[in-house]
Amino acid sequence: MSDMEERVLALAGLVQALQQVRQIAETGQADHAVVSTALDSVFRIDAASPEAVYGDAQAVEPGLRLLRDYFGNAARDELLPRLALAVIQLERRFVHETATAEQVHDGIIALAPSMQRLGSTHPDILAALGSLYADTVSHLRPRVMVQGNPHYLGQAGVVAEIRAVLLAALRSAVLWRQLGGSLWDFLLRRREVAAAVQARL
Repeated sequence: MSDMEERVLALAGLVQALQQVRQIAETGQADHAVVSTALDSVFRIDAASPEAVYGDAQAVEPGLRLLRDYFGNAARDELLPRLALAVIQLERRFVHETATAEQVHDGIIALAPSMQRLGSTHPDILAALGSLYADTVSHLRPRVMVQGNPHYLGQAGVVAEIRAVLLAALRSAVLWRQLGGSLWDFLLRRREVAAAVQARL
């Protein structure tokens, strides 16, 4: 498997998590399976491969389809690429803020036993991950601004879930960069990325 085919799995994980962020913010509802994949990935800190981070490659098929649409200029949600760029920029700041990164790492390790008992999508785990994001990542600039329906964005449970899934998106952005990803993938390697996405589908 090529490096790019590995890399697009992380990119797929990123965009499908962010699509859920958009959906939760607009409708208050999420695709449980996709959110579960995202949140499980947060706790797989020492996974041996991108597939292992997400459980298996099939788990990121929704994201691969989003990428295919984006690189084929058939994307339906114009805010999603902007949100992805914001998280990719945030990742740069996050990895250089060592204290913040360590705080997030320690928080996830501390939460792992409860997650094993309750499951990653349990309201208590969502609340804890949301608080961890609010206490750490949300202080970094640029802030990731999520637009949506004020009715849902005014609900604490919805906000916690959005923050938890944003943490998962950041996890994917970090993985993508670790696998050699950069903004050049979008500017100069579009054809190569699109081919890797197609090969994965």
